[in-house]
Amino acid sequence: MQPRHLRLPFALTLALAFTLTLSFAFLASPAHAAGAAQKPNVLFIAIDDLRDWVGYIDREHQARTPNIDRLSRLGTSFTRAYCASPVCNPSRAALMSGLRPSTSGVYENDIDFRVHIPAEKALTHTFRQAGYFVHGAGKIYHESYRRPSEWDDYLEREGGNPSVPSGRSEGVGGIKFAPLDCKDEDLSDWKITDYAIASLGRKHDKPFFLAVGMHKPHMPWNVPRKWFDKFPLESIKLPPHLATDLDDVPAAGKRMAKPEGDHAEMLRSGRWKEAVQAYLATIAYMDMNIGRLLDAFEKSAYRDNTIIVFWSDHGWHLGEKSHWRKFALWEEATRAPFIWVAPGLTKPGTRCDRPVDFMSIFPTLTDLTGLATPAHVEGTSLRPLLANPAAPWTKPAVTTYKYKNHTARTADWRYIRYENGDEELYDERKDPHEYTNLAARPELAAVKAELAKSFPKSDVPPPPGVRDGKSDQEKERRRKK
Repeated sequence: MQPRHLRLPFALTLALAFTLTLSFAFLASPAHAAGAAQKPNVLFIAIDDLRDWVGYIDREHQARTPNIDRLSRLGTSFTRAYCASPVCNPSRAALMSGLRPSTSGVYENDIDFRVHIPAEKALTHTFRQAGYFVHGAGKIYHESYRRPSEWDDYLEREGGNPSVPSGRSEGVGGIKFAPLDCKDEDLSDWKITDYAIASLGRKHDKPFFLAVGMHKPHMPWNVPRKWFDKFPLESIKLPPHLATDLDDVPAAGKRMAKPEGDHAEMLRSGRWKEAVQAYLATIAYMDMNIGRLLDAFEKSAYRDNTIIVFWSDHGWHLGEKSHWRKFALWEEATRAPFIWVAPGLTKPGTRCDRPVDFMSIFPTLTDLTGLATPAHVEGTSLRPLLANPAAPWTKPAVTTYKYKNHTARTADWRYIRYENGDEELYDERKDPHEYTNLAARPELAAVKAELAKSFPKSDVPPPPGVRDGKSDQEKERRRKK
């Protein structure tokens, strides 16, 4: 029996017990747990000019990407992911700002995005305002328009790349490729990866946003010779190509394809297989650096509390539709790898076949890290698909190239509408290479009308002097000659 002076009145005892129960319930609640835990870090991996030639997409069996496939096994990989624009500068400016090219007016490589998109609208700004240490290395934005004020730290001197010795072939016209007699570490991507490895090995007092931008497989496709040797020329298979493919493509599409340019020159040279070999070799070199980065990440203290997003700015043609490079609205130019690892949300080794576009990157990152998504951001968070890759998803993926040229991609269809009203429509279920343009069929008018609803409601005119009739493709060719 308790001594009399230790006894509490029954009502007070009951009140104390109720209060303690509520306290423990609050401490155990998800809201309190989320507030008490450190915000997740972000590892933001950007690749340049990597099309859908990676193992997990299973479209091109010649490509060897064991480390990208290893990353794929850690989370959710999208098999139908599409860029905002098939050009470096507008693609990167769009996903980094949340503003589509049709909203910002940044349509081409020669438009300085910094004039049209203030730093306060950048993804980096949102994370810095939230207390993140925002740092990076390599190509995140288009190289011509760096904005150091967006970063807490950035690798300034990544080094150059070895030149092709005088007298040796550098490729075919503007398509540049050559094996190099050098070491892996002699290329700038090695140093970019070193920066990220060092960051992952350090102690960080704040949550971090680490951006890692690989230059390869952007041209020139010049990497150490050993990577070329992995793809013997006699084993190379050319991409699918139909000689009459452009016969039913309207004039606006043919102007983008420019079959009389790169492709005609490649055919005259007889070196098409060599070019494919070089692209595959350069992908393999880039993949090696992804492996180095993953090794460091998996050994780090941050592997269980870091969101990873892996993307490429757009795809690439290697002769399909008699076209080379990006700069077009077909599948090859617009489709790219896209992988998410979100601890506690994504399940290892899952694939999502829903068509999505890269305008989803900004809002998904803010959603997953618990930050408010700025009102200007035009994309939609992918959280439902990361939780369940088979979840309903009705939004088409939308891509814009130049002013008022748009394409919408669903699981079943691709619809392209050009500024002059020309159209293309492809049944992706029956025609994955987009050989047969169905746009003129009256019975498919409703399909086109439904897909057109996803196009931008307004298109900001490009800056004066940009619409000079010279395409990004022509400008890039001149720069590389």
